[in-house]
Amino acid sequence: MTDTDLLNQIIETEATLVFPHFDEMTALSIGQTLVADGLAKALPIVIDIRTPDATLFHAALPGSAPDNDEWARRKSNVTLRCHTSSYAVGLKCKIKGTAQAELGLPLADFAIHGGSVPVRLRGGRVVAAVTVSGLPQAEDHAMVIAALTAELARLA
Repeated sequence: MTDTDLLNQIIETEATLVFPHFDEMTALSIGQTLVADGLAKALPIVIDIRTPDATLFHAALPGSAPDNDEWARRKSNVTLRCHTSSYAVGLKCKIKGTAQAELGLPLADFAIHGGSVPVRLRGGRVVAAVTVSGLPQAEDHAMVIAALTAELARLA
């Protein structure tokens, strides 16, 4: 699969992840799903769910490091600023041959690596970012997509 094919797949998947509502209890449910999955597979990950102004859920599983917290913060900043997944932003840059700095996203506060996915409400408004850090970027991203998909099925 080419990077363009992967980007298109990510964009299509994100378009299906539209929530009827999102609040602290929804964040808790998504976070608990990610924790259960991470513990079951003994994954050394950090899970972070935040809005632009509050952290709604945060967990560091055994084997994770403080650096994972920093990566989660930086990836979620990308998602909350660009209203798309951090993986999609990174792929767009790779395809266009542009550097992160050209987007006006300083490395100290932003990371265009996979693992953060927007929570989008009906009408298109992005209200939060769900982020996993500690695995290769495609795996971080896939974990979040699976948890969001499960939560939408639960809400249906």
